[in-house]
Amino acid sequence: MPAPLPLPTYLYKILPSAPPSPLPARLPLSDLDRTDGYIHLSTSEQVPGTADKFFGKVSELWLLKIKYEVLAAGTDGDGEVHADKKAEVRWEEVGRGCFAHLYGADLGIGNVQSVDKIEKSGSWAKSLSLE
Repeated sequence: MPAPLPLPTYLYKILPSAPPSPLPARLPLSDLDRTDGYIHLSTSEQVPGTADKFFGKVSELWLLKIKYEVLAAGTDGDGEVHADKKAEVRWEEVGRGCFAHLYGADLGIGNVQSVDKIEKSGSWAKSLSLE
């Protein structure tokens, strides 16, 4: 599936609990990411719906904010582009839209721009304001 146009500036990884601080070069994969074989990511427009659907019962989330161009370049969690790995972002159709999936790389200090804690006030759609 082709990437959306225009391409997003940022992609987000939603976490139900705080990541280690400081971020390591390789964050542990969620059970879902490990099972599926890729890291699930969302655009700013997709984050509220994804949060409501999969994290509706929690009162706080952590968002990893990642520049799309950094992931598209194949940058791994350690900040390097490894010639022996095929790190790539693939846009794939999932029931309710086209989502970014990161294959062949990890998230970590080298490719995550920021970590933000978000507290829920009503729904996630009302609590999240992303660019």
